[in-house]
Order: sequence, then structure tokens, then C-alpha cells
Amino acid sequence: MKPIFLIGYMCSGKTTLGRALAAATGVRFIDLDDMVEEMAGCTVSEIFASKGESAFRALEREALGRAAATPGGALIACGGGTPCQPGNMELMNSCGLTVQLTVEHSRLMNRLREGRARRPLIAALADDELEEFITAQMEKRRGKYDMATATFDSSLLENEQEIAATVEKFKQQFML
Repeated sequence: MKPIFLIGYMCSGKTTLGRALAAATGVRFIDLDDMVEEMAGCTVSEIFASKGESAFRALEREALGRAAATPGGALIACGGGTPCQPGNMELMNSCGLTVQLTVEHSRLMNRLREGRARRPLIAALADDELEEFITAQMEKRRGKYDMATATFDSSLLENEQEIAATVEKFKQQFML
């Protein structure tokens, strides 16, 4: 199996869907942020705080190369900014399937508000600032995200039943 790269904005469901797909199929799951943390020996937030975004992106690029070369393939959850770094989309598209996860705007905003503290780029933003930031970033990233081989609606990942149904839909569309 070739690698399947799950891309999309923060909280689009890349990790949730990736883990659920791995559990349902037995395919290896790799979360790039987890891989970066393992390589660095500290959290993504700590990398951003102590070394800055450029150091994080360099580690992320190295992790992406390693993940892409996983023998037998893998499901790889990429960070929201991974596709936007020079050469990353080209690498992913050349060696596997890239699937852009899309989510209804209201659901995305709810997920972001709930998980804001764990996300260095948005942790300090008030709700009105968050909305403006997300809209601007999504527009800026659209060109890279649209380079994905396919798109998939990941709006329904809020409970076990929705996750199970979404996993089945993904498997039928991309893995069977």
C-alpha cells in the first residue's frame, strides 16, 4: 500500500480519522506532530516557544520524509501547515495519495474553540480574533490544500457512531 496523507486545517479531523481508520484496517498510523515531538524530545508548543516555527517546520519536513518512506505504507496525519511548506505537497503527491479533509465551518470553529489551548498558533486569540485568523489562514492555504489528489468531508467525527460511519465511507472511497 502507498501512504495516504491526510491534510487539512487544524481540527479538520486528521488525527481522529487516521487513528480510527488504523484501528479498523490494521494499517499503521503516523501523526506527524507526534513524530516531531519524539524526534525533538519535547512538545510542539515547546518547540514553537523555544526555537520558533522555522525549527518546527524543519523537523516536520524530516518527519514527513521518514513517514513517507514507511515500508508497506501508512496513514499519515499531517499538521495543518505541512502542505504549505515548499516541496511538501509535491513529495506527498509523488509517493502516495493525498486526501484533503474538509469540514463545515461551524463545526470547525467549535473544534478550534474547544482545542485552542493545545494549538500554539491560536492559543492566545479571543473568539473574534480566532474567526478572522482562521478565515485569513484558510484562504492563504487554499492553493496548497487544493493540490491534494482527493477531498473528503470529515464534518461528522463528533461521537463514536459518526466516526464509525465516516471510517466506512473513507474505506469505501479510498481503501477498498
